[in-house]
Amino acid sequence: MQKTSLQPTVGHIYARLLKSHASLFSFEERMKLRRWYKQYFRHSFKPAQYPGDPVYFKLSVAEILLNEIGLGKTSVLAFLLYEMVETDKVLTVKEIDKEFGTSVGMLITGLSKVRELYAKSASLESENFRKLLLTFAEDLRVVLIIVAEQLHVMRILHEYPEDARKSIAMESSFLYAPLVHRMGLYAIKTELEDLSLKFTNREIYSDIAHKLNETKQSREKYIHAFIQPLQEKLALMGHEFSIKGRTKSIHSIYNKIKKQNTAFENIYDLFAIRIILDVPPEKEKAACWQAYSVVADMYQPNPNRFRDWLSIPKSNGYESLHTTVLGPQNKWVEVQIRTVRMDEIAEKGLAAHWKYKGLKTDSGMDEWLRNIRDILENPELNAVDFMDEFKLNLYNEEVFVFTPNGDLHKLPKGATALDFAFSIHTNLGTKCVGAKVNGKNVPIKYVLKNGDQVEVLTSPTQKPNQSWLKIVVTSKARNKIRQTLKEIEFKDAELGREILMRRFKNWKLDLDDGYISKLARKKGYKTVSDFYQALASGKLDIFVVRDDYIELVKKETFDPATELRSAESFTKEATVPEGIAKEDVLVVGQDLKQVEYKLAKCCNPIYGDEVFGFVSVSGGIKIHRVNCSNAPQMIARYGYRIIPARWSGKFEGTQYPITLRIVGRDDIGIVANITSLISKEKEISLRSISVDSSAGLFEGHLTIMVSDNQQLNLIVKKISQIKGVKQVLRS
Repeated sequence: MQKTSLQPTVGHIYARLLKSHASLFSFEERMKLRRWYKQYFRHSFKPAQYPGDPVYFKLSVAEILLNEIGLGKTSVLAFLLYEMVETDKVLTVKEIDKEFGTSVGMLITGLSKVRELYAKSASLESENFRKLLLTFAEDLRVVLIIVAEQLHVMRILHEYPEDARKSIAMESSFLYAPLVHRMGLYAIKTELEDLSLKFTNREIYSDIAHKLNETKQSREKYIHAFIQPLQEKLALMGHEFSIKGRTKSIHSIYNKIKKQNTAFENIYDLFAIRIILDVPPEKEKAACWQAYSVVADMYQPNPNRFRDWLSIPKSNGYESLHTTVLGPQNKWVEVQIRTVRMDEIAEKGLAAHWKYKGLKTDSGMDEWLRNIRDILENPELNAVDFMDEFKLNLYNEEVFVFTPNGDLHKLPKGATALDFAFSIHTNLGTKCVGAKVNGKNVPIKYVLKNGDQVEVLTSPTQKPNQSWLKIVVTSKARNKIRQTLKEIEFKDAELGREILMRRFKNWKLDLDDGYISKLARKKGYKTVSDFYQALASGKLDIFVVRDDYIELVKKETFDPATELRSAESFTKEATVPEGIAKEDVLVVGQDLKQVEYKLAKCCNPIYGDEVFGFVSVSGGIKIHRVNCSNAPQMIARYGYRIIPARWSGKFEGTQYPITLRIVGRDDIGIVANITSLISKEKEISLRSISVDSSAGLFEGHLTIMVSDNQQLNLIVKKISQIKGVKQVLRS
């Protein structure tokens, strides 16, 4: 596409560079570059991805690198000659370094990696991609070269095909603007955001630009009225200073319109007043605070809109005092107070930091910027070219990998293929047998590297084991593996119990859980589940278990010691006949009434309670209350074994043992009142009572016999009303 007459030619931009950076290259070096370029474009050049003259494009980006970012010779060479080395192989890094006395290898390698990254990822707008770009670049200068290139692309975006403009503009907004913001390149950030809005929402951009132009005269008049009296007071401080009004960017105004959900006319802070003090480094803070006091004395400040980035600078090095004051006509005005050094850092970011390397400030810069200061011993602007040993490990605690579809995933450093599988889905993790990384098969313990493309390989027969816990590093994977192992152990334990019950039935033996528990402890197992797992896996001989069980039962049955009980510690206890509730009619499942069931001892359901049935491993049905403490776990894990149940008929005389936990003031009279109350109830009987006292309170456990939950609720209400009783709960 032909350039407009307003756009400078290659000759113009070359002359401009030569004038402003005459010492960057010697005459011989410039001649060498010209010869290489002529040969390249005559014999090896392939059409580039950008429109117009490629030499003009290259020189324009070089100008941004030198003037707006502050990079030097090595960075410019790497950008100018990158394609000749990496793409078309007509030059080598050694040739360049020999001719120009530089070290461009790391930069060219970094540019190559970043180009590959662009080709691989389909999700440029993500935070993860920004981090991966920084990690891949290794050298900070690579990121800055990419930023300069994108800025020039945005400046000539009108020359690109219309269908490509929107995606390039969105990329600038989502990826590059936040990136340069963190680096402190505010001028570039603002330009990228404005240009992005121009090409993604031209109507809004044009509307705001038009309204800004319409209100320009009245805005300038107001700024003059605000500044004039302030200048007189500031002059009395005795410092050199400048003061000016700055209209805010179109993008920031658009954000305010969206955030406040209002019209352009209602945005009061379309501009900010900036006071810039020219003082020595050691007087900076004092001068800024002195200027603030002058502003605050003249105009009423808003305490909620005060920001002190002087005492504690932003992480990217930004230093300034911001306040919002009530100006003439009762309009709020933002005032920024900073020094010349601070202003240059705010506008040029990193380049200004390098320039002011010699200053000892209390800046709260990110670790990587502190490292840059340490490395740059040369205080000149271009000292960044001596950074060859510097590696950008900004995100060295994270690793970024791709799915086969190009989706980006972030994991902690050291994460394995197994961690990646669990990060996608638990089922994928539990069935993982390995992975295909960059087309090659790897084991589950393979440690992921930045940029890996990972495809998880699975098998339906795969199961997690304890060794997996040593392979993974993410808490999600570790928790899921532990959970799955517990489920496997539970299933194995159920299988072991099933095997034992089936064998005992064949041998005409009754399986008693109490004896099994004692036998498990005797054989050294911490839990009965461990005992059953050992049976299921074959570690325990079932015939040995049978013989030991029979011997234990005989010993326990005929041991006279089991019949001896202390009269002193005796407490009458209710025995729960398992069939006691069978006189009441309970409908189970699809209206089945003649079904064998047992009432669960964990919640002791009684007539009138909302209940459900649970099919146990042995095939029997246990009835639980709906609000049983074990109900949520049973429903969540074994929903397929839950069956409906309901009470449908009541037989007179049927009673159920219920234990009540009562807490009250430690007074024997209260206990007497409780027992007296129960004794007066005709249809309720007291089966047992035990009382303990501590710290002025008693805790009693009463087992009573009731016929249904209505009767129970009534007696609980009556006990609660006894003076001194604090709490009555059904156990």
